Amino acid sequence: MMAIPVCGQSAQKKVRMDIDKAKTYIKSGKDFDKAETLMTDLLKDSANHDNIKIYATWFDAVLNQYNAANEKLYLKQKYDTAAFYNLTRRLQEVAVKLDALDTRPDNKGRVRPSYRSENAELLNALRINIYYGGTWWVRKGDYEKGYTYFDDYLEAVRLPLYEAYHYQRSDSRLTTAAYWATLCGFRLQDAERTLKYCQQALADSSKATYVLQYMCEAYQWQKNDSDYIKTLSEGYERFPEYPYFFPRLADFYAAQGKYDKVLSLANRGLDISSDNTLFLLAKSVALLNLEQYDECIETSRTLMELNDTLPEPYFNIATCYLNRALTIEQEREPRKNRLRLQKLYSEARPFMEDYRRMAPDDKKRWAPALYRIYLNLNLGKQFEEIDRLMRK
Repeated sequence: MMAIPVCGQSAQKKVRMDIDKAKTYIKSGKDFDKAETLMTDLLKDSANHDNIKIYATWFDAVLNQYNAANEKLYLKQKYDTAAFYNLTRRLQEVAVKLDALDTRPDNKGRVRPSYRSENAELLNALRINIYYGGTWWVRKGDYEKGYTYFDDYLEAVRLPLYEAYHYQRSDSRLTTAAYWATLCGFRLQDAERTLKYCQQALADSSKATYVLQYMCEAYQWQKNDSDYIKTLSEGYERFPEYPYFFPRLADFYAAQGKYDKVLSLANRGLDISSDNTLFLLAKSVALLNLEQYDECIETSRTLMELNDTLPEPYFNIATCYLNRALTIEQEREPRKNRLRLQKLYSEARPFMEDYRRMAPDDKKRWAPALYRIYLNLNLGKQFEEIDRLMRK
């Protein structure tokens, strides 16, 4: 028979002594935190990681701390709220570790857990405090801690410890918890955490607009254009009048020169809301870039009737006339086309002057245009003023 080394015997004796000491603390009704410290110190030694008695004693120490804290809260005595919520989290953490050892097969391959049923029943009743802990931290503006709580709450769905409770079907708070976790990830500007529970959060239709928005931002942080556009498109499809999705979708396609796509998106929006100025403005810009000038002028005039304070439709109408004039000038027959050109420049003038008045800082757009207009209309005084401005 092989002799057990003295150092091994000494270590085992210390484990037994510390467990007994912790149990004494627990039975005394005080110093539960000291009992927990004894067990966590034992677990610093990897040789003790499979000792189920350490985890069971640790669980009892935390549970008694929780019960003491809960009693103080019930009696409305002063107690650290954050510490109370953290105890619930820690209780679940210890129970999961204990359960992993408790459900190991014996030497005959049998699994006969001693703690699961009782611990799962207990934690099932207390687990809601992990959810409330998350909302408490969110209200405090600590999204890092808030995320940790909601992550623990949601991960519990997949824990073998709780398999008898079928949370995926029975827990009505999962979708809301997923939303809060997604919000926390977004506020932390952490793409991975923003996206972890986003699909689950989308099940709450009242929050779906925000969730889709957070997802779009996360994909941008990841420089994932494919999923960014896919999610923008989903958002626009489901919520066409929500102000986030359409402008970014239109800007993306405009940057690629795909104005036919912008026009299609704008027209879809106008089918739903015919007097929506955002859709009309996008349509006006798309038509201008597609050189559909008559339609651009018509759309821009409609937009001006709805809101005459927007500068863009004035610029677009003037540009339509100027682009037509440029096309005629390229024919290089000035005498033949003199009256046509004068008419076009005269039609462009009031709209570009209005644009200048409405957007005085956008000199790079209106100054060259008015320079052309005044030059071709032979308006000496106005031309000299613009010429001086452009030389500055």
